[in-house]
Formats: sequence, C-alpha cells, structure tokens
Amino acid sequence: MSNNETFGQLIHGTARAWRQKLDERLKPMGLSQAKWRTLMHLSIAQDALTQAEIAARLGVEEPTVVALLHRLEQEAWITRTNSTHDRRCKMVLLGRRAQRVIVQINATADKLRHELLADITKSDLKTCMKVLARVRKRAEESDSDQATMGQPFSRVFVRRNGQTKQGHSIPRKSANSRRSRGLK
Repeated sequence: MSNNETFGQLIHGTARAWRQKLDERLKPMGLSQAKWRTLMHLSIAQDALTQAEIAARLGVEEPTVVALLHRLEQEAWITRTNSTHDRRCKMVLLGRRAQRVIVQINATADKLRHELLADITKSDLKTCMKVLARVRKRAEESDSDQATMGQPFSRVFVRRNGQTKQGHSIPRKSANSRRSRGLK
C-alpha cells in the first residue's frame, strides 16, 4: 500500500483485483465476470429476482442488465418469466445449466479465497471484517437517510423500477405525476 492510497481506493482496488483473479479462473467454463457475478447473485437469492434487483446488486443500470440477461437466457444459464403480480416485470431464475456449474464456481472461489488469505492471521482477518462491516453499515445507513429525506438517489429509483419480492408493483405514472403537482 502506498502512502498516497486512500482507504476507499484500497477497498476498490482489492475487490477489483480479487474479481479479476476469479474471472481468470472461471473463463475456461465460458463465464465472463458479468455472467458469473449475475449467476452468483441469483444462486444466493432466496427467491427469483427482478431485472431491477439484479441491476441494483451488480451496481449497473437496468438496460445493461437486460442485454446481459438476454445473452444468459440464450445460452440457457437463466430463465425469465413474467411476474404473477405485474406482467411488466420479469422474474429471473437460474437455468439447469447454471445450477450444475454453481458448485464449480463456489469451489473455485473458495480455493482462491484460501490462497489469498493464506498468511493472514485469524485475528487480523476478524478485525478487518469488523471494520469493513462497520463502514458498510454506515454507508448503507447514509443511503437510507438520503432516501427518506427525499433526495435523489439512484438505488432507491432502481428498487421502485420493478416489482419487489413483497409483490409491490411499479407506481403508475398518472398517480405519480398528480402527486408531484399536488393533486389527488
């Protein structure tokens, strides 16, 4: 670590380098970073995810995810179905091909994790994880504070841009436009 590197740069650079290393190991399976990250988010989700939820988890815009999901569906990695609550919303599930490969992805990720953390003491790792958890919690609290104050924030918009797991639908434009003009 250089003296000029900030905490944020170190976190970002470490995560990027880790993903790139895993990406190199998963390429022989025919998986790009965008593909395996999407598959992993789907595999750890308890239910099907909407396209908007996947975009939020990947940290990209929804149109980017739509193109990625189209490729994944063509290659039989995922399946997409219309939501039972909102026909405008697509629900995404792992396809059979992906279900067989998830075990290999996890094994490869576990092996890499052990290699990268091999000479780090349990005490140091525990301290590092506690610090990162606190920083993430503060950042997430900051995000929710901004959302409740009515300030524009992209993640809040993304969540509203599709059906949630609780079955809430996309707000109608007419209702939103009337509210913004003060009409009921």
